[in-house]
Amino acid sequence: MSVPMEHKSKAPKQVSFSLFIVSTSRFKDKSKSDVSGDLAEKLIIKSGHILVRREVIPDKKDLIITAMKEAAKDSDVIIFSGGTGLHPTDVTPDAIKPLLDKEIPGFGELFRWLSYSQIGSAAIASRSMAGTYEKSLIFLLPGSPDGLELALKKLILPEAPHLIYLIRGL
Repeated sequence: MSVPMEHKSKAPKQVSFSLFIVSTSRFKDKSKSDVSGDLAEKLIIKSGHILVRREVIPDKKDLIITAMKEAAKDSDVIIFSGGTGLHPTDVTPDAIKPLLDKEIPGFGELFRWLSYSQIGSAAIASRSMAGTYEKSLIFLLPGSPDGLELALKKLILPEAPHLIYLIRGL
């Protein structure tokens, strides 16, 4: 058995998730639909994991930081969807990156590579990234439903338990 397969066999079968949709417009107008949040919740639960928190928060650094710190108390995986592009209001990576204990550069690299096959050269505009904060995994993803689905299905859901196993030294 390969080392990754051995780790996966020892990893937890179910992990807890917190999901934050970073969108000032959705935060201000609660009547707007949250397609990305609905999709992510469905995929997380369908994969057998637990969603302990789902919130819409505005594009404000202090609120993003507070959300991460609170979620780290009871979540194995924390996902921020939105605010990872190049628009002046996109501040999610700027808020989170300085607080990470370790970055996982392969996530962003692989995500952009996979995105390129779907959206072409526009994938270079993504500042999606991953890392660890205390004993939680942190993922910063685009707000688009397609990007969120790609990251969850191809990378996060298949690997989250294994990565939790690694960062917690189980």
